[in-house]
Amino acid sequence: MIQIPPSFRISHEQFVELAGANRDIRLERTAQGELIIMSPTYSDTGASNAEIGGQLWYWNNKTKLGIVFDSSTGFHLPNGATRSPDARRIFDVAVELVNSIVLKKSN
Repeated sequence: MIQIPPSFRISHEQFVELAGANRDIRLERTAQGELIIMSPTYSDTGASNAEIGGQLWYWNNKTKLGIVFDSSTGFHLPNGATRSPDARRIFDVAVELVNSIVLKKSN
C-alpha cells in the first residue's frame, strides 16, 4: 500500500515519467496535480466495460469515422489533468488533436 501525503503534487512531465516506469499500475492525475492510483474494477464492471468497448470498436470499424481507445489510454486534458476513460472514440477530424493529448510511449 502506498501513502500519498495530501500536499503531494506532481507535474505532467513527472506523471508521464512515473506512469511509464509503472505500466502495470493505472495512474491518473487531477488538474491540481494530485496523483490518483486506480483500483482494479470488479468483474461485473470489467464485463460491462469490455462490452461497451467491443460495441464501440465494432461500430467504428463499420463507419471508419475515427479511432477507438481502451481504458489504458491516458489523455492529457486542457485543464491539465491526465485521465483514462473506460472507452473512447475520437472522430477523424480530431485525430491530429488526439495525437497531441494521448500519452506517448517514450523512446
